[in-house]
This record gives sequence, C-alpha cells and structure tokens, in this order.
Amino acid sequence: MSSETRIVTVPIGPDPGPRLDKALARDVPEAAHLTRSRLARLIEAGAVAVNGLVVTDARMRVAEGDEVVITVEEAAEVETQAEPIPLDIRYEDDDVVVVMKPAGLVVHPAPGSPGGTLVNALLHHFGGELSGVGGEKRPGIVHRIDKDTSGLLVVAKSDRAHHGLAAQFADHSVEREYLALCHGVPDVADPRLKGVRGVSFETGGVIKIQTHLARHKTDRQRQAVVQSGGRHAVTRVALRDAFGAVALVACRLETGRTHQIRVHMAHIGHALVGDQTYGGRRRASDKRMGAGMAAAINGFPRQALHAGVLGFAHPVDGRAMRFQADLPADMADLLSALRSAAG
Repeated sequence: MSSETRIVTVPIGPDPGPRLDKALARDVPEAAHLTRSRLARLIEAGAVAVNGLVVTDARMRVAEGDEVVITVEEAAEVETQAEPIPLDIRYEDDDVVVVMKPAGLVVHPAPGSPGGTLVNALLHHFGGELSGVGGEKRPGIVHRIDKDTSGLLVVAKSDRAHHGLAAQFADHSVEREYLALCHGVPDVADPRLKGVRGVSFETGGVIKIQTHLARHKTDRQRQAVVQSGGRHAVTRVALRDAFGAVALVACRLETGRTHQIRVHMAHIGHALVGDQTYGGRRRASDKRMGAGMAAAINGFPRQALHAGVLGFAHPVDGRAMRFQADLPADMADLLSALRSAAG
C-alpha cells in the first residue's frame, strides 16, 4: 500500500464565513475536489494549517488574507494481496467471524504496512469472501485495535452484516471491555482525580473519563485531549487489583476513538505499562517494586492492553453474542509475577 500527498494552498478572500470550515468550503479551488465534509475531516486530522499553525478546530475564525495550507494524503489504489498468515478464529458463520488478534499484527494495510496485516490473512482464509463495504483496503473491517494491543475483533463477511454491525458501533451498543496494566493505582478516593478535567465517579468504584480527542497539534501520530473540537470520547475504568506502583484495571469503551484508552489513562495520570507513545518517562522504581520486578515492568515491550470482552447482537438474526479472551502470555506472565511479588 502506498500513498500520495498533495498540498492545496488557499488564500482566504474578503468577508469569509464565521468559521474555518465554511470559509474553506467557499474559497478552496474547485479543482482540489474537496467537499466541506472532507475539509472537516482534514481539519480534525491536523492536516490544515492557518498561517503556519496547525488548526484542529473547524470553528476557528479566519480573516481575509490568511493563508491556509491543506495536506491531502490519499491512498494509491493497490490491490490487497491474500497472505497465508495464521488466524485464531473464535467464532464463524455465514455473516461474521470473531478473531483473536495478537499483539504486533496490524489490522489493515496502510502506508508503512502494505502487507502482513489481519486483512491479508482474512482474504487468504476466506478466499476474498468478505464484506466490500469497507473498500478494497479494509474489506470486512468494522472496528480495529492498535497494532500492539491484543484482543477480540468482529469482522463482517457479508454486506448486510457490515451495515448491521456498523450501526451498533455507531449507537454505542457494542460491549467492549479491555484489561490493562497501568502505572499507579486509579482510585475513586484519590483527591487528585477530582481535579482532572472530564473525570467523574459512578457507583461501584467506576471512574468515568469524558473528554474530546483530536490529533495532537505537533505530532500527527498521536491523539490528545482537547477543550474544544475533536470527537467525544467516554471510557469507564474500574480497579481490579493493585500491586503498589502498578494496577490491573478494566476499561469499558462507550465510544471507540483512536488510542482512546491509552490517551485517557495518561490524561488521569495512570499511563499504561509499556506505552512508549503516551507513557512519557513513567517508570517503576527499584525501591518500590524491587530491582527484578521493576526491570520486568519497565522492559515490557508494548502497551499492556488487551481487548478481552466483545459483545454484540448478531447483525442478521439478532442473537446476543458475547466472547471473552484470556490474557495473552506476555501480559499473563507479568501479572503472575506481580502477584507473586506482592505476596
């Protein structure tokens, strides 16, 4: 899979609209073939700069003479190849398949990962018989999880299943619970959490994190909590076990934004173990954990995040379906070592 990048420069004319997206919709050249909805997505993705500054809020005001530069990255149409990659299939019928994705496997082809993905494996296994709704690059893919996150995914084999599943993800009726190991111990009794923007508390010791997420202003590979613009995101966190400086938590998704759990956990001061993108310099200390245990935590090679529960209504016959996947070996081994060290 390759991509093509083009730059569109738009000088803002006299009497622009009251917000950036409307001003661009009026002034962008017709030859650029950018609709207002496409412009809105580009703004949200951090691909629009006004006078040299990246802007992610479509409501920003612009003035006559402002220079807007839009970076448009488009995938080149390249046929996705079937590849004999092993699949861990947990359920399959004529319309859906539920797979357990291992850490390290990318879900669908993208620039930098043209092959060796879950989609390549699915095309080989099913002989190309997947829903075409997602397009040639993402056939059958209704949702995804990060490359270095393990866990359960449902894939549509038919178009009717794809539409039915997509509707459930859109109305937030799909059950998604992740297990994660994080630095520190998230506790509803911690007074610090009460001062974190977007945090509230629910019965049963649940921490609710409700923010807006958007592309980071300077690093387009990252997401960030923003005060305005972006997309609404809700995560609920419950403490499962504590080991001094590290905790096991269950994270339930109401929405499913890119990197949502990782960003939200870092936002409340409890970045995930092994998360090189959002964990900053957070490390377990020899003094608190012991040299061996601290080394195991700090050397964990990926974000310690696993999509362990997936529940949905069958998109064709309406049956309630729920799947659960045990922790993969790397997380299970670290958790076992933590419990042993805790006595």
